[in-house]
Amino acid sequence: MTLQPQTDEPAAGSTGAPQGEAALDPSHIMQTATAFWASKALLTGVEFDLFTVLDDRAMTGDQLGEALGIHPRGRYDFFDALVAGRFLERDGNGPEGQYRNTANTAAFLNKNSPTYIGGLPEMLNARLFGFWNHLGEALRTGQPQNEIKHTGKPIFEELYADQARLGQFLDSMTGFQAANFTALADQFDFSRYRTVSDIGGALALLSRIVADRHPHLSFTSFDLPPVAPHAQRHIDEAGMSDRITVAAGDFFADPLPKADVITMGNVLHDWNLENKKVLIAKAYDTLPAGGAFIAIENLIDDARRENLFGLLMSLNMLIEFGDAFDYTGEDFRTWCKEAGFKRFEVINLAGPTSAAVAYK
Repeated sequence: MTLQPQTDEPAAGSTGAPQGEAALDPSHIMQTATAFWASKALLTGVEFDLFTVLDDRAMTGDQLGEALGIHPRGRYDFFDALVAGRFLERDGNGPEGQYRNTANTAAFLNKNSPTYIGGLPEMLNARLFGFWNHLGEALRTGQPQNEIKHTGKPIFEELYADQARLGQFLDSMTGFQAANFTALADQFDFSRYRTVSDIGGALALLSRIVADRHPHLSFTSFDLPPVAPHAQRHIDEAGMSDRITVAAGDFFADPLPKADVITMGNVLHDWNLENKKVLIAKAYDTLPAGGAFIAIENLIDDARRENLFGLLMSLNMLIEFGDAFDYTGEDFRTWCKEAGFKRFEVINLAGPTSAAVAYK
């Protein structure tokens, strides 16, 4: 009998995994580790206005590259990466191939489209992409990693001091919420109410969308004074100035506008626990008996296992504010019960977003 040398290496053709177990596969690790490559390619496409330049046309790589000012070395790798990522379509191959928008990029990333949501990718590219490089420092210190590190001023103080930057920020925070507000308008029973106050209403998008579907409702969109002219412009353009009133104030310092329903879209997650409870208590005190408080957020599932976007958004709040955080439906119920609310429900909206509802 010939003895074979002993070795720790798996036999030829073996995966090295114990029998009966699935083969090990590093692809998910590598896809996630390099996900920022794909993210940056898409965000750079928005930065270059690529999807607006294409509009409803088809262009060769050289035509598109010349229009965007992209060096020949990177043109085809860049455009074809967007094809492979399903952000562009291409008819034909090689230099004669023609690139065009997909149905989704034409609808959502072309500035000529009424459903444009590119403001958020613009902000992600200009601000947050770099700040997330300091996630490790945020985790070690619990401190924000945004503009405050360089200026000493919190993000909202910086943004609200400059009308142009404020307008860009409001646009970026507004567009991607349209699907959520539409789902809320369709799924929540507004029939028993007459008035709605949207707290932190920004450009009054929630008010405009819900008002369009529920003609019996009147609205107040409440936000800080610098926001008012931006909101009023959008309300006027929508022809809804007779149904939506803009109110200016600070929701910590001033009373909330009274209404049968109070909504807060992505407001509570901006604050620490103490301030979250202050806002919930103010909502309770403002509502009449039978009124409803609705928080539209990327609610983390109660077991904290499934809503990856909600969990990453909570890390984003660490980077932006330090002690702010996203939360679960059970957290919301606990805090609202402390304030006096008696009944609760969660309504799934679009994607990772839900409406947490507390009834007085």
